[in-house]
Amino acid sequence: MLDVTNIRKDFPILKREVNGKALVYFDNAATSQTPQQVINVIVDYYQNYNANIHRGVHVLSQEATDKYEQARNTIQKHFNAAKAHEIIFTSGTTHSINIVANGFASLINKGDEILVSAMEHHSNIVPWQMLCERTGAILKVIPMNLEGELILEAYEALLSHKTKLVFCNHVSNALGTINPIKKIIAKAHEVGAAVLVDGAQAAPHIKADLQALDADFYTISAHKVCGPTGVGMLYGKEAWLNKLPPYQGGGEMISEVTFKKTSYADLPHKFEAGTPNICGVIAFAAALDYMNAIGFSEIAAYENDLLVYATQKLLEIDDLKIYGVAEKKTAVISFNINGLHPYDIGSILDKLGVAVRTGHHCAQPIMDFFKIPGTVRASFSFYNTKNEIDVMVDGVKLAAKMLV
Repeated sequence: MLDVTNIRKDFPILKREVNGKALVYFDNAATSQTPQQVINVIVDYYQNYNANIHRGVHVLSQEATDKYEQARNTIQKHFNAAKAHEIIFTSGTTHSINIVANGFASLINKGDEILVSAMEHHSNIVPWQMLCERTGAILKVIPMNLEGELILEAYEALLSHKTKLVFCNHVSNALGTINPIKKIIAKAHEVGAAVLVDGAQAAPHIKADLQALDADFYTISAHKVCGPTGVGMLYGKEAWLNKLPPYQGGGEMISEVTFKKTSYADLPHKFEAGTPNICGVIAFAAALDYMNAIGFSEIAAYENDLLVYATQKLLEIDDLKIYGVAEKKTAVISFNINGLHPYDIGSILDKLGVAVRTGHHCAQPIMDFFKIPGTVRASFSFYNTKNEIDVMVDGVKLAAKMLV
């Protein structure tokens, strides 16, 4: 079991009050909180070696470059990518997905088919719709059932020689469902299709082994794993990254520039135009180091215990319905109370110091599937406690009484 009392001491924000109440932070699926150890890394960068990276001959530039590239190696090892240059630093998952979508515009033809799952975040729907509009490709949807699980038989029926790309999240941000991503990848590869996995919601809970999964592309955002906002990762197999054209032009991503012709740099710099979020990348690696020191298997077991406890407590409330009851899921509960708007419940919880997310969670097709305007989403992390869940449950009960 985790020493949660001491872990909580690492997170300064957990000491604050909201509306005169102790903060209960259950919006971890939107963004996790940042431990002091990572904050210290950010401060150290700006205090001691803030400089632009690569090509600089002075000491600060060399130090910053070394830390930046060490971070790439740390992240490569964490996800077990085959090569460090398969890790591309971006501003986050959305940026990463758009790099791939933009690149495939030159590889997709009219009539080709692209599959996306029914439980995607908007960032893994809209870029592919834009790609289809540009190329004449056809977007098809892998359906899900009322439990919030993808229907694999339907997925296999959709696959054909026309399928060029498959896109699926590893974990649903709205429902917490853990998708059978290894099987999804294997089936796509049987017809020669490439697969991009949105790993943003999986990364805080699951230590993905990219070589074992055989994913072609995998994306995450650092702020989901106790790191800073504005930085993330695109993993791509070397062969695929070499096929894709650069997403942006500018400094750093070039080999040679003349007014007649420009040649591009090798990986990973080909996709890292301009000055990157140097401090963010270094802090990203520090955040993974922090979580690895705790242990991902320990984190997963503890968070599952929170999920089971919260599920039992919430289901004791009359007329409360949980959306997403997959057999395998992370510590996310989306729920409504019959006749009450989720926004109203969330507002009352906020007055009690409880931070949850309300709305469609950038997954509007899921809400349309369930014929609801949105849900209240409580998402737990390894620094949360059962006592905090009790506070939330009491708040939901109070909201139910007040809003009748």
